[in-house]
Amino acid sequence: MIILNAFFAALGQLGDARFRSVLLRGVGLTIVLLVVACVLAIWGINALSGQEISLPFVGDVPWLNDVLNYSGIFLVLILPVFLMVPVASAITSMFLDEVAQAVEDRHYPNLPPVPSVPIWDALLDSLGFLGVLIVANVMALVLYALFTPLAPFIFWGMNGFLLGREYFTLAAMRRIGRDGARALRARHAGTIWVAGTLMAIPLSIPLVNLVIPIIGAATFTHIFHGLSRQAER
Repeated sequence: MIILNAFFAALGQLGDARFRSVLLRGVGLTIVLLVVACVLAIWGINALSGQEISLPFVGDVPWLNDVLNYSGIFLVLILPVFLMVPVASAITSMFLDEVAQAVEDRHYPNLPPVPSVPIWDALLDSLGFLGVLIVANVMALVLYALFTPLAPFIFWGMNGFLLGREYFTLAAMRRIGRDGARALRARHAGTIWVAGTLMAIPLSIPLVNLVIPIIGAATFTHIFHGLSRQAER
């Protein structure tokens, strides 16, 4: 019940100007990063395919250039799809403080103010989270290949765990610090994982996945406050 209440409360605030501001910045930065990633991939492949490729004991292998070129086309098509989820999620986490403050201003107005997170700290946290998401999803490719029918569930479960862990921690540490956030997260790991998984499922839908991180950030802010109130009883 706490997850559904938090989700619908977050959904009802989508028209908030601060939500729109974070969405526009998040989408803009996501597109820029994806374009940069594609350009770097194309540049790297062109640099390799522009040379005569030789293999030990084999000699020149001219057809490898064709393989690289075709691989480049495939890479440019698949790279944005593969990176969309981790990039959009990580960038939104950088602005989570703004989303959380907007939620608290409307739904929890009697709370004392919290110091804003320095942009450098937010950037470092977001880059660390992006790295974890990318590495985890790359490693999961092996599981997708071995258990193809279960691939969607593996994707949702793994990303749900990571997203729930990160978003809840960021929302909670504003109020109770990093150690307090970890302790509360450990006590409610199942609820947080389920909420993260419900967030990860629509992240696999193109375009929708650009809005979901905003809703997720607001939802986990509500979940934190709901769990905190339960702990106080």
